[in-house]
Parts: sequence; structure tokens; C-alpha cells
Amino acid sequence: MSRGRTGFLLVDKPGGWTSHDVVARVRSALSVKKVGHAGTLDPMATGLLVLGLGRATRLLRFVQAFPKEYVARILFGVATDSLDADGAILTREPMPVDQDVVAGAMARFVGPILQVPPMVSARRVGGHRLYELARDGVEVEREATEVTIYAFDLVEFSPCDYPEATVRVRASAGTYVRTLADDVARALGGRAHLTALRRIRNGSLDVAEAATVDQITAAAAAGTAARLVLDPADGLPDIPAAVVEDDLAAAVANGVPLAGHQLEAGDGLVKLLDRGGTLLALYRVQGARAVPEVVLS
Repeated sequence: MSRGRTGFLLVDKPGGWTSHDVVARVRSALSVKKVGHAGTLDPMATGLLVLGLGRATRLLRFVQAFPKEYVARILFGVATDSLDADGAILTREPMPVDQDVVAGAMARFVGPILQVPPMVSARRVGGHRLYELARDGVEVEREATEVTIYAFDLVEFSPCDYPEATVRVRASAGTYVRTLADDVARALGGRAHLTALRRIRNGSLDVAEAATVDQITAAAAAGTAARLVLDPADGLPDIPAAVVEDDLAAAVANGVPLAGHQLEAGDGLVKLLDRGGTLLALYRVQGARAVPEVVLS
């Protein structure tokens, strides 16, 4: 459990809330000034939103970088301007494709792909959020970025002139599932949008371990909210850990570069813990040298 007000809070975001709404409610409920989140969820979406409290906000970029897993519901044949159910309908054309055809199209999107971010998104172009431009009726060219779809499975399919499919997607950070759904439909000669989206995992963090906003508010009122907060080290389960002895702990706490062999860790990011299990810093090991990425002292 977290010591004080530094750590991670796993929230099961409700539909209709922005990620900023959740941050604001938690900040107020816990009386914590510094709260941030990793990986924005659209208002329609539900599921896992990882919040950082206090100094742990400095670690959110590492949480953000891990793959995400979603369950989504796709409606084929209907396009909206936001590619989800919150948008205005642009076109409606019957699209009576069958399950095997849809599964075959989905398989073509597994692996590295190029994806153009939707206009209604938080991506910045020319210093402006795309959704801000879209709200003003402005559409701009967006550069395609490479993302990776690690798994794309068809869970359920309802055939008709406007078929619906439930899918499970595991993808790299920065992937837009609503764009992916529409791209599958375009590959089949039509259009689609999401009617539901739920994030179920962020790296190894699972929505099953998350609390609802109401549960967090109730725990804060009862004085038990600290039980819901993960220690910084526990909120980064996908980064390997190394324990440093007392003679190195002071150097790590001051961000002193180290020799790689001192950490007994492979190349890449490593969590450095003191003997009590407290996270001191994240270091990056590069051969014979280990340099600090974030120091929490």
C-alpha cells in the first residue's frame, strides 16, 4: 500500500465522463493537488484509467507506454463523424457481410499498421488538439503513425444488413480502436463506428483490480482511501526490479549514474528499490552504464 499520497490509483471509468472529469473528482475527494492520468479514454468509453498521485505523476509516461487491451462493439454500415456512438451520423448503407468475411479482414490488421488519428481526438496538430479544431468545424490533414496490433479477435457476431461484432483488441500505445474498426469496414467496402469500448488492461494492470469513482469517494469519506492506492513500484509491474543495498541507495536517490554491473540487470528500464521495497528511481541500463530516468526523492 502507498505511503502518504504518492502512488497509483486504478479507476474503472464510467461512461459519459471524460478522463479529466475523473481526475478532477479524485483530486477533490482525496484532497491531492497533483493528480494525472495515463492514456485518455473518450467519454463514451469505460474501463481502466490509471491515475498517478503526487510524485507518481512523473511515472505516468511509463504506464502510458505499455500495450492496452480493449473489448469493443462495432456497428457496420453506419458512419459517424467521431467514429463512435457520440458522433453525428454521416452515412447509413446496408453492409450484409458475414462472420468469416469480417474475421478475415480483421486478420489483415494484425501486426504493424499505419493509422490516421480521427479528427475528434486529443492528438495535437499545429499546437491545437484535433477535437478543438473539429469543434470549430475545421478539418486538417493528419499524418499517419505506426501502431502495432498484437491481437485482434472476433468474440461475437450478429449478422444482418447492419451487423454488429464484439471484438477484443490488444494494441500498442497510441492506437485508436474506433479508427481500427472503421478501417476494417473500409477494407470491406463500407463504414463502421463503435457503439461500446471498454479498456480492460494497461500492461499487466487489470480493470478487475480497479475501483469505481463512487467507491473511491466513499473510501475517502471513510478515511480508507489509502488502501486503494498502489505503491509506485507495484504500479509498474511490467518493469523489472533490482534491490540496491544501503551503500548505493543514497547515490540512486541523488540520481548518480552507475556502472551497469552494479545493478545486476539487463539493458533497458529497471526499477531500483531499497531493501524495504520502496521505489527510489527508474534507471536505464545501457551496457556498462546506468543513468537515471526518474528519481522519486
